[in-house]
Amino acid sequence: MKIKTAIIILFLFQLASTATEPVLKTKVTADGVLITEGDAKVLFYQRVTKSRDGKHARANYVHPLFDLDGNVLTEDFPTDHLHHRGIFWAWHQLWVGNKMIGDGWIAKDMTWDVHDLQTSQSKDGSASIQVAVNWKSPQWHNGKKTLVKEATSIRVYPREGNFRKLDFNIHLRAVEPNTRLGGADNVKGYGGFSTRIKLPKEIEFTGEKGKVTPQRTPIAAGPWMDMTARFYKSGMGGFTILCHPKSAGYPQPWILRNKGSMQNPVWPGQHAKPLLVDKPLTLRYRLILHKGIATAQKLGRWHKAYSATP
Repeated sequence: MKIKTAIIILFLFQLASTATEPVLKTKVTADGVLITEGDAKVLFYQRVTKSRDGKHARANYVHPLFDLDGNVLTEDFPTDHLHHRGIFWAWHQLWVGNKMIGDGWIAKDMTWDVHDLQTSQSKDGSASIQVAVNWKSPQWHNGKKTLVKEATSIRVYPREGNFRKLDFNIHLRAVEPNTRLGGADNVKGYGGFSTRIKLPKEIEFTGEKGKVTPQRTPIAAGPWMDMTARFYKSGMGGFTILCHPKSAGYPQPWILRNKGSMQNPVWPGQHAKPLLVDKPLTLRYRLILHKGIATAQKLGRWHKAYSATP
């Protein structure tokens, strides 16, 4: 009887250990961080500066991001826009006073020093990357002084059936007074959190009020946007970008493209806005990868659940 009891206790202990073992794992490499789930790759965060023939040098972005079948979903150095880099957040205009310091969108006169990187795992099975990044420019004290301090976290949740959630929390604080940040200096005004995804043909965009047709300029279409097409060999699928109510400019307008470009919830737009020294700017987004068609009701529920997160 005692032997049977011991065997049962050992079995339950092993079962509990297996249940609490993290599903998602992080591996820090010389270039960044790889997140995996079992044998499947989920994403790679690029910590070290990466360029093409010495041009378009950028660090602090995600590529590759893998879809739910394990295929690479993002693009890095696409031929039509070599400065587009997977999942990235960048702006054309960085000003101190009346001086234009750098153009982070095309990676001109800008560097991103990822001087601290931590990884963690939560009880819900998610895995996170937390980074501290100093923005610098050769146009400001020969690149020796920090202009903007960035603190960003990327949180990946375990796959749930036919979808996966990824959260991006970006906090920006000016070091120099009178610092301003802006998008493209034209009516398009693009800039901020951007997803450069391999786009299939006949992609459909759906916002809070229904189907959306991409335009040259930003579109007011609500706090979330779904992009669905034949992303998978087995059929339809896509990805959804949700904006959090605590994000600056909420709900942000959208720059959308059905080929050869990125998708972007725009902040702040054409006209540069101040970054404060004593209070960080917050930008928060959730990216959901899904197989199959996500209904408007489901998309609404996803956004409601995300909006409730602290």
